[in-house]
Amino acid sequence: MPQTRTVITGTGSFIPPNIKTNAAFVNQEFYTEDHERIIAPPTEIVDKFKDITGIEERRYADSNMTASDMATIAAKRAIEDSGIDPETLDQIIFAHNFGNVLKDTIQTDVLPALASRVKQALGIRNPNCVAYDILFGCPGWIQGVIQADAYIKSGMAKKCLVIGAETLSRVIDIYDRDSMIFSDGAGATVIEAVPSSETESGILATSMQSHCVDEAFYLHYGKSNFPDSDPDVRYMKMKGRKVYEYAIKNVPAAMKSCLDKCGLQVADVKKFFLHQANEKMDEGFVKVLYKLYGLKDIPGDIMPMSIHKLGNSSVATIPTLYDLVKHGELGEHALEKGDVVMFASVGAGMNINAICYRV
Repeated sequence: MPQTRTVITGTGSFIPPNIKTNAAFVNQEFYTEDHERIIAPPTEIVDKFKDITGIEERRYADSNMTASDMATIAAKRAIEDSGIDPETLDQIIFAHNFGNVLKDTIQTDVLPALASRVKQALGIRNPNCVAYDILFGCPGWIQGVIQADAYIKSGMAKKCLVIGAETLSRVIDIYDRDSMIFSDGAGATVIEAVPSSETESGILATSMQSHCVDEAFYLHYGKSNFPDSDPDVRYMKMKGRKVYEYAIKNVPAAMKSCLDKCGLQVADVKKFFLHQANEKMDEGFVKVLYKLYGLKDIPGDIMPMSIHKLGNSSVATIPTLYDLVKHGELGEHALEKGDVVMFASVGAGMNINAICYRV
């Protein structure tokens, strides 16, 4: 039996106040990646988009707010929730993909690292609190938690702050239909080493993979779909069909691998906290996972969703979703001590990962 367990002792999130509904896109012209205008009526495009993704609205940050600003707010809330002294943190791990992007620009600012900015904003003076960023696509927050778990199990850390934040609204091509998916937000968690004699909560197992051959550039930077755009200005691009096919094949397998490592069955999982990228894709993950166990009947309340109102905020989706459920802010979804939950994600790289966790 391990002497300590890696436990999430505090959560916090920041949901930007600016709501952009699907109706805001009905006057937008969309083009294909071949720069051909999509001639379908805009309302038809938007309605089809909602049917596929489940997204009704998304949140954008204030024009004067950056990813590290949002992260700092989420971090303060997580620290307060945990009750720790921030000076006792050993690590601040900040998962993002684009750094701080100022409004109306697409220039990435990661000097200094966003984790360093958060540490300064929190007023932490302890030099032994090491602050660093990780780039792992949308699964970045989970990967940060996996790293924190490794440091804790090695004895090199006792308390870590893991953050996921992004302002995707500033790196999207407005002429690309995929731009309607993305949003802004931040989520944070305090991860601590707790003696196993004091708790049964904690990380039970993890799994992760990177597929970087044919899959490496499924998400990438590219020029706008607008035919007369500046070719030197680049935006986030996604091969949606390729991502879906990759994810539906590999994510359920990674989830099962994680469950196998800790000797649990899919029926033991109370809730699945999945990256909020696409409602139908997430439903597909769980359906395929259950099929791997020879099961067809899936509980109706097993998968909390925030994508309908918050969109896809990349690394922020899972910690935000977990924070909302933990604090009773997501309808009928609730957690009790001893519940087993799973975190799983997929994103640029292509990377996938999963954590099996006992609340």
